[in-house]
Amino acid sequence: MACMKLGSKTDAFQRQGQAWFCTTGLPSDSVVEVGEMSFHLHKFPLLSRSGVMERLIAEASEGEEKCSICPPDIPGGAKTFELVAKFCYGVKLELTASNVVYLRCAAEHLEMTEEYGEGNLITQTETFLNQVVLRNWKDSLRALQTCDDIIFYADELNITKRCIESLVTKASTDPNLFGWPIMEHGGPMQSPGGSLLWNGISTGARPKNISSDWWYDDASTLSLPLYKRLIAVMESRGIREEIIAGSLTFYAKKYLPGLNRRHGANDSNSSARHGPVALGTPPSEEDQKVLLEEIDKLLPFQKGVVPTKFLFGLLRTAMILRASPSCISNLEKRIGMQLDQATLEDLLMPNFSYSMETLYNVDCVQRILEHFLAMDQITGGASPCSVDDGQIIGSPSLTPITMVAKLIDGYLAEVAPDVNLKLPKFQALAASVPDYSRPLDDGLYRAIDIYLKSHPWLSESDREQLCRLMDCQKLSLEACTHAAQNERLPLRIVVQVLFFEQLQLRTSIAGCFLVSDNLEGSRQLRSGFAGSTEGGWASAVRENQVLKVGMDNMRMRVVELEKECSNMRQEIEKLGRVKGSSTWGNVSKKFGFKLKSQMCSAQEGSVSKQNSGSGKIEKVKHRQGKHKKNSSPDE
Repeated sequence: MACMKLGSKTDAFQRQGQAWFCTTGLPSDSVVEVGEMSFHLHKFPLLSRSGVMERLIAEASEGEEKCSICPPDIPGGAKTFELVAKFCYGVKLELTASNVVYLRCAAEHLEMTEEYGEGNLITQTETFLNQVVLRNWKDSLRALQTCDDIIFYADELNITKRCIESLVTKASTDPNLFGWPIMEHGGPMQSPGGSLLWNGISTGARPKNISSDWWYDDASTLSLPLYKRLIAVMESRGIREEIIAGSLTFYAKKYLPGLNRRHGANDSNSSARHGPVALGTPPSEEDQKVLLEEIDKLLPFQKGVVPTKFLFGLLRTAMILRASPSCISNLEKRIGMQLDQATLEDLLMPNFSYSMETLYNVDCVQRILEHFLAMDQITGGASPCSVDDGQIIGSPSLTPITMVAKLIDGYLAEVAPDVNLKLPKFQALAASVPDYSRPLDDGLYRAIDIYLKSHPWLSESDREQLCRLMDCQKLSLEACTHAAQNERLPLRIVVQVLFFEQLQLRTSIAGCFLVSDNLEGSRQLRSGFAGSTEGGWASAVRENQVLKVGMDNMRMRVVELEKECSNMRQEIEKLGRVKGSSTWGNVSKKFGFKLKSQMCSAQEGSVSKQNSGSGKIEKVKHRQGKHKKNSSPDE
């Protein structure tokens, strides 16, 4: 730390208890009371340097040789006045970054101007402050820290502002351009040319490049009011929001212990390299609450600038500390803007309410999802789309909402086992995700299946209402196979799954016929070139023969499937006649889909797995017997 020596006389001050005595050989003729400390001094050295002391001594010395004075509110108290008194006596003392602000404010308060002596304390402290302290990062930081105790006086003299501007200038400058004096904040000593020094001798070695977050740790030592002012000046200077957000993240992690509990060891962001220093005594809950609300106000409100995991940590901590509703709402909006960057672990926030209705805070996730969808509507991301052969057709911004849909489906599967999770709340969250955002409903089907398994007391109508959330046409073959054998699903849904599976297989076989026709047409088109391509045609003929064999096998499987379909139709018609329904159209309406009866005709082809068709039908027949009492001709 830089210093400046003043005075030349040896120290003649001695302390005895709560009193200081000047041992110059002359008896003291004045007593200065500063706080609980008494200074037994002489009038002339004091009044010759300070206008305030001159007036106080003149008022107190009327008719008396010895006077007692009590100067009001000296900045820095007795410790600072001790240095002022030594300066008045010409005793040796050192100006440092730790005491220069106190002395500068005290000198101004006591009117120690050039009128009362050349090279007075105001001039000396101002020179040291401008020419030494403000040119150095560490000294500027230390001087700013001392402003906390006398902030009113420091603001009047613009000392706080000057220190902050000095720090901002150095923080906004690329440290790799200088090496010194910026590197002195903790790195090795360097020469003006940038090479490393060893015992003052240049080694020629160049230091490693410094990242833009080198000042985070130092800035985090400031009190919250000063830190807020530092960040405000940085924003006005146009420093990148990513850098400011990184500093705020570092500051919050240092003083909010709850954030560090969930701080992953594999976090590779720049601030994690420094690692907030663990505090001996963490702040009180009230102080943490105030800090968290201020951090929320300071964070840039822009997508992707603040890590999503950090925002979730702030939100959890805000709920634990009972932060203001506006703070919690702002954090939910921030997360909603970038929900597509979240992970399932982030969403699994415990319910900190006193009621403990559910294990996880489903309402909070619902609000976050609503914020995301509202933002997606504003940005034009919520446009219609379709699913064609597994490919998503829609707007370019559809990828984030598709990721969010997959995330919410995973979240639903995690919270589904909670027996306290009510059906309306589960349905509301599942239905909030737009249909077009799910290319497949496999994830939703899995969540619904887990919920049905964990809530076996649901009525048949509730089960059907819940299953209407998914689109059976958007289930993969694996999901269809599972659903067709799932005894937890209502019978209507099982039959619906089977028929849509047949519809998909018909589409597949139609595509195979189209490929076969294209191969046949291309062979005829190129028949004129047989002389030059005999080897190629021989290969094509073999491939075509293999394809025909495959098609024959497929037709045989189709016939078997059609027989099974016909048997199933007869069984359903019998069931319908028992309940007063005599037509296949009524039965199809009851099962919630519109298909022509010709779908099962033997003239139309469809493809099915050889070992699954008969098993599914037997399952349905068995289920029909079990649910005969529950079925009714509604709709």
